[in-house]
Amino acid sequence: MLDKSVAVLDAAAHAPVGLGELVEATGLPRATAHRLAVALEAHRLLVRDPAGRWVPGPRLGELARSAPDPLLAAAGPVLARLRDRSGESAQLYRRDGDERVCVAAAERATGLRTGVAPGARLPMTAGSGAQVLAAWSEDELPPGARFGPRTLTEVRRRGWAYSVAQREAGVASVSAPVRDHGGEVVAAISVSGPVERLSRRPGPRFAPLVTAAAAALGSRL
Repeated sequence: MLDKSVAVLDAAAHAPVGLGELVEATGLPRATAHRLAVALEAHRLLVRDPAGRWVPGPRLGELARSAPDPLLAAAGPVLARLRDRSGESAQLYRRDGDERVCVAAAERATGLRTGVAPGARLPMTAGSGAQVLAAWSEDELPPGARFGPRTLTEVRRRGWAYSVAQREAGVASVSAPVRDHGGEVVAAISVSGPVERLSRRPGPRFAPLVTAAAAALGSRL
């Protein structure tokens, strides 16, 4: 019965459906499809549009918002391992319009630190994290971006980005895309530190670590 209910929800999620369309989409008997749709409607998992067809209901969104964020739930151990293996601070970014937000971080314990605190908002105009999020986004680059389409094409080709003193003088970073189970890029994972430690060519040393961390995090989504 659960499988049949999910089939009904899935059909309505793809397009508004009347009873005939629901039967055709699910292969369920007409009486069964009607009974399940009405029951789901009673629980606000389905609602009717102005034409009387079933569409997803508000309860689905309420349930989704109450669930733990799988990205943040999985980020802590991955970032800590990346910090320990790289010896540098590690961050996780999501894009929010013309900004990127640090949603999790693992700070280097000793020495000169250049980390970014969770909750910090940085512009999408500079830095390797911004390059990664822009490279797999359909949104246009914000005005003043310090990288262009050729840079983003190169980032997509090699699967990671680096920057040296692009966002902040004396700071270098390397970032890679985090993909969910469907292959969509949902975040950028980074290491950052002083140019004196990372060097002006940080990619060869840190890209393998960052891309491995991105793959490990993506496997948990």
